Amino acid sequence: MIESVRSIPRRAIAAVLAAAVALWIGVGLAFPESWPGVLLSVAASPSTHTAMLRLAVPIALAAIGGIFAEKSGVINIGLEGLLIVSAFSAIIVTYWLGSGESTYLVSNHWWGFFVGVLASTLFALLFAVVCIEFKADQIIAGLAVWLIALGLAPFASRIVFDSPNTAQVGTFSRITVPGLSEIPLLGYLLFDTSPEVYIMLAAVAVGWYVLTQTAFGRWIEASGENPKALDTAGIDVRRVRYAAVLLSGVFAGLGGAGFALGQLGVFAGGGETDMQGRGFIAIATYLFANYHPIGALGGSFLFAGLDAMQIRLQAYGYAVPTELIRTIPYLTVIVVLVFVGKTRLPDAAGESYESGDD
Repeated sequence: MIESVRSIPRRAIAAVLAAAVALWIGVGLAFPESWPGVLLSVAASPSTHTAMLRLAVPIALAAIGGIFAEKSGVINIGLEGLLIVSAFSAIIVTYWLGSGESTYLVSNHWWGFFVGVLASTLFALLFAVVCIEFKADQIIAGLAVWLIALGLAPFASRIVFDSPNTAQVGTFSRITVPGLSEIPLLGYLLFDTSPEVYIMLAAVAVGWYVLTQTAFGRWIEASGENPKALDTAGIDVRRVRYAAVLLSGVFAGLGGAGFALGQLGVFAGGGETDMQGRGFIAIATYLFANYHPIGALGGSFLFAGLDAMQIRLQAYGYAVPTELIRTIPYLTVIVVLVFVGKTRLPDAAGESYESGDD
């Protein structure tokens, strides 16, 4: 059944989607009070666009990190855990140092941000040691990272705050560029926004450049496709995989800490925490983008845009259950993977390697 669906030409799928969008826009413009009209109004709202950019931060950055790890042959499904631990660490350090204050002339929010990235990187190092040195099952180890973070962060929060939720520490100040911020659309999106958005865009560019334009990027690809050949060429496969997994921790840390201090200003440790499965959406994002950083950024905009729209729809007061609306991004992941996804995993993904192996 799935194969028959995937055999449908992509042009036909694109045509059907374009026709559906055109119909939606037409009905929305003709009947602004209708459900399509409300959706169109929400989709066209500047507040939805800015929320989309901010909500894309943890998804896009975790996805870039996942690309580095998986292309090297190490499947890191613990990205959600890395987002959680970086977000909590960023908030708690900012709280301890003093929100709104500075240490050594640097805002404590930025100290919290750096510590959040460091915490994520250390968790990624632990994951790398377990998988590369001890050759543990990568899926189980990734789940362990997620479950440890899922339990550890709320537990630590209860010790400090007597609650799974931390105190409010505020968020980064917006960066407004005079003049440029007045440009329609691009102005409020790129020149009147929070610093984590710039970090996301810069990180995606750096990730693309490293993976596609450098020798290290070619080593990463070879490590995931044919580690034996890379080893024969004199490159240490273990070191390449260690570096790739550590980079996954750095990128996920940028996403988690940036989201916590740029969007939330607090860590909510109840249930699935305020990461709300964004690490797992990041995995689906880079899979249907076929491990391309720019495609992963576009996918993160898609899912974050849907998330932003469901938040706005709730504000409109429509009698749609919150739980149902929150399933939209996850349903979209499934639809995209079924109709578009033709992802090929690296040949050696999930397999341990030791120099000298046949």
